[in-house]
Amino acid sequence: MLCVRERRAHVLRSVSKPEVLFVCVHNAGRSQMAASLLGHYAGDRIEVRSAGSAPAERINPSVHTVMRELGIDLSSIQPKKLDEDMVRVCDVVITMGCGDACPIFPGKRYENWELEDPAGKDVETVRKIRDDIDGRVRELLESLLR
Repeated sequence: MLCVRERRAHVLRSVSKPEVLFVCVHNAGRSQMAASLLGHYAGDRIEVRSAGSAPAERINPSVHTVMRELGIDLSSIQPKKLDEDMVRVCDVVITMGCGDACPIFPGKRYENWELEDPAGKDVETVRKIRDDIDGRVRELLESLLR
């Protein structure tokens, strides 16, 4: 249970700028593409994070390739470990195959995007996954900025 001060801070943060967390298992593909696309389209209007329940050591090289095609450079990004605080501060949590690893907190908007895992896939397949994520991200952005 949040104390009054924490609740007030969360409400003020939510009113001023929505916070979105994308979660997948390795934080090396789907969640990184989604977070970078939302950040690209939203600019500073939305706070965007991504994390993984069992993060990889590095981002999938095919993901780097397909994101560079859109002018998005992920070379300085590293997979991050999911923790409860990340979920606690976000308004929207989008899961992508992380199963029950993502904690559930009341008052959050949760969505599960069923997406193919790009791990071990060729660039053409990863490009199709990216395009699917792109469409979902655009819809999410529209819903958040209404």
